[in-house]
Formats: sequence, C-alpha cells, structure tokens
Amino acid sequence: MQHALYRAAKADPNRRFHALFDKVHRRDVLERAWQDVRRNRGAAGIDRVTLADVEEYGVARLLDELAAELKDKRYRPLPTRRVFIPKPGSGEQRPLSIPSVRDRIVQAAVKLVLEPIFEADMLDCSFGFRPRRSAHDALQVLIDESWQGRRWVVETDIANCFEAIPHAGLMQAIEERVCDQAVLALLRGMLRAGVMEAGSLRRSASGAAQGGVISPLLCNVYLHRLDRAWSTAEHGSLVRYADDALVMCTSREQAEAALERLTALLATLGLEPKAAKTRIVHLVEGGEGVDFLGFHHRLVRGWTPKSAHLTFLARWPSRKAIQRARDRIRDMTGRRWLRMPVEDLVRDINLFLRGWAGYFRYGNSARVLGQIRNYALMRLALWLSKKGNRRRAWRWGLHQVLLSPGHLGLISLDGTVIPHRPFRDWRGKAERRR
Repeated sequence: MQHALYRAAKADPNRRFHALFDKVHRRDVLERAWQDVRRNRGAAGIDRVTLADVEEYGVARLLDELAAELKDKRYRPLPTRRVFIPKPGSGEQRPLSIPSVRDRIVQAAVKLVLEPIFEADMLDCSFGFRPRRSAHDALQVLIDESWQGRRWVVETDIANCFEAIPHAGLMQAIEERVCDQAVLALLRGMLRAGVMEAGSLRRSASGAAQGGVISPLLCNVYLHRLDRAWSTAEHGSLVRYADDALVMCTSREQAEAALERLTALLATLGLEPKAAKTRIVHLVEGGEGVDFLGFHHRLVRGWTPKSAHLTFLARWPSRKAIQRARDRIRDMTGRRWLRMPVEDLVRDINLFLRGWAGYFRYGNSARVLGQIRNYALMRLALWLSKKGNRRRAWRWGLHQVLLSPGHLGLISLDGTVIPHRPFRDWRGKAERRR
C-alpha cells in the first residue's frame, strides 16, 4: 500500500488523494500501527491506560473496536496529557504532550497512510524524522559543502516550532495533497483535542502536540513550504533537521542575506528563529565552530605529513553532549543503586556506552570516547568503594576494577571511530555523490 501511494504521488506532483480513509481503518494497518506504538513504548495518557493494560485487555479486541469506531466515524481523540521535561544542557522545561495509547495507535495508522504521499514531495535539504534518512546524512552535507568552500554558516533554531504551527496553515499544506474529507476531519480532531494541564483543558488554534506519533510528519509537511521556497544558488545550502537548521554560504554577504531570507520565510509561516541560537559563524582554522545535532564542528588542519597542507571540517561530541553523558553515568552509579549486583550495573553502563558511542563514533571522536570510558571506569570504582564501605578509599575500588579480568566486563571504546570523508557515505563504504 505504501509503495503504491508513493509511486502515485511521485508520478503526479499535482494529484490530490481522495480515497484514503478506508486504508486508515484497515485491520492490517492498525496491526502495524500497534506494533510501532508498542516498539516505541511510552507512558499512559489522561486515561492512565498503559501498554500492559492494553495487552491484558486484548490487543485484537482493542483494534477491532478502533476499526469499528473509525469506520462508523464515531472515533473521538482524547486530550493529551501535558508533562514538562528538562531540556538537556539548560534550565528550561520542554512541554511534552502524551496522547492515550488508543490515540497513538490511530495516529500511527494515519501516519502510515499519509507519510508516503508527502515523502514523495520532500526535498533533499530535509533530514529529520524521515524514512531512510538520519542525522548523519545531514552531518555529511556539512562536510561536503565545507569542502566545496561554503564556510560561512547561518546557525538557527525555530522557536517553539511544534507549539507555534498554526492549524489553519497546516491544514492548507495537507490539503495540497489530500482531499479526503474524512481524513481531514480526523486530523482536525487530533489537532483540536487539546491539552490537559493541571486539571484544566486548554485548546489552541496552533500547535502539533510534541510527543504525538504524527506530529513529526505534520511538522515536516508544514516546513516543506520553507524548503521549496529556498534558493540554494542565491542563499546557500540549507540543511534542516526538523526545527534545527543550518545554511552553508560562500561569503558573509550571502550569509547575511540568507539569514534575512530565512527570517522572512519563517514569518510568512507564523514562525520565527530563536534569537539565542541564531548567529553567523565563519569556519576558519583556529576560529570558533558550530554545534549541530550533538556534534561540534570546527575547521582544522591535517596532522599527518600527507594532509598537512589541507584544512577540513572535523567534528566531535559537543560540550553539552559530553556533559549529558557524564550526568547519565553519574546517575547510573549513584548511591541509590548500591544494592544492585555489580554485573547488572556494568550491563546497564555498557548498554548506555554502546548507544552513545554508536552515534558519536562517526567523526573525530576517539579522544572524547576514551574520556567518557575512563569516566565510567572511575565512577564504577567509586561505586564499588561505597558498596564495600570504603568511602574514603575509592582508589581501592579502582584497583578492584583495573585488576579484574576485563575491567569487570566494562566495554572498551577503542577502535570504534569511523572517520568521515567528503562525498563518501558516512558509514565509510562507497562514494556517495559528487
């Protein structure tokens, strides 16, 4: 079904799809939607029904009920539950809206149907929350463009993007491709469901609930208007990952014009760049760099005899990313876990280290990965000394770790780094593009 929808949308860019609602409540689509929701886990909504409760109730029974409600157009989404989570690296709180499990299943089903249609229109400058695209694909563009001489960077972030998207403009963007009134009514119901915060229901004319299954797709559909209005030849190369954006330019004049153009385009969409994260940076040897998608990028000179005449854009984990990793390891080795078996603690630390290194291994991250692993080793030694009532002798714990076979099983991150190259696949395989 998804391949057929994608091919039809790709073959005719002006086609508007009118027969989609019957696919949303198809039993196989709902089954796949449930699998996606279960895989992503997540907390309960305002009805306090968890995934475990659904499994106890009966997945097939729930999906049959949802299919019947959708088919008879009796389905009504519940308001989302508002929670606030701390933003990493800052004292700000990020609002998160959690739909109920039932609503997440329906949102996932709608996403399965609509995503291939809009994916056919998406441009190469967009990377966030798209199938078969990742953050490393966006990072590779920075390497390629800097190698070609685009070393003036406009760095920005769209302020409160998910909360500020106007419903009217979003529905207009969706209606460019979809004219099925039942699907449009279902989407309007999701947008108007509102948020339950501190016991009161709040509805707004803007916002796609950050935390909803379909919200990233809706964000991309709306910001696609920005992508298609952008002129690379005139204003530089745009790289957008959801609401994070960079523009790679060849001169300061082009960078200033690009920032002005970007601000104007966002204003037409009812959005604006976040002032605190908007700046123009010149990538030069010995100069400052830019942070993007967790990495710090800086222009450096080659340090081998064969590359000493070259400058290239190197990257390694940013300070915020490093601090978040240290905070996570410190929390995992805190006092409240002193009763945990050593094997279980090491397993949890290894699980985190594998995931963290799996993302940051692509680049010039060997030194930082070694530092994080050594920090985990030190924290494990301190945890052992506390567990053995040797609070003032953490060196004893360090000796226990270092002298044990394989450092108690703590994994090593040596040799895991894959260097990046211009115009080559970021996985280090074959040539990607010229």
